[in-house]
Amino acid sequence: MVTKQIKELEATKAKIVALERSIAKRLQKELASLHDKYGFSSIHEFVKALKGAASGSSKKYGRGKAEKAPGAKRRKRAVITDETRATVKKLVESGKTGSQIAKTLGISLPSVQNIKKAQGLVKARS
Repeated sequence: MVTKQIKELEATKAKIVALERSIAKRLQKELASLHDKYGFSSIHEFVKALKGAASGSSKKYGRGKAEKAPGAKRRKRAVITDETRATVKKLVESGKTGSQIAKTLGISLPSVQNIKKAQGLVKARS
């Protein structure tokens, strides 16, 4: 009785191994022709496009920078002058929030925070 079950188990294991090999062959065949399915002339071009898509860039892979939306302009770096610092101080004293100040002056919120910190306008954490 037990030997019969052991033989059935061995036969089932052999079937599993055969199925795994069959699946592996089919998968390898499908992967090898995947570049054709998506319109690439070679696997190397397909892999290059995949790497580019994974890093967020379609032109060059491995850069890691996301593409900008069409028509979007890159923001220029703000120049922080003494006048800007004085204006930030006035606005803080008048009760404006950091984001309101940033929007008003056209600078980033971290820039406002850095100016406030440098002028001692932020409360220490307790």
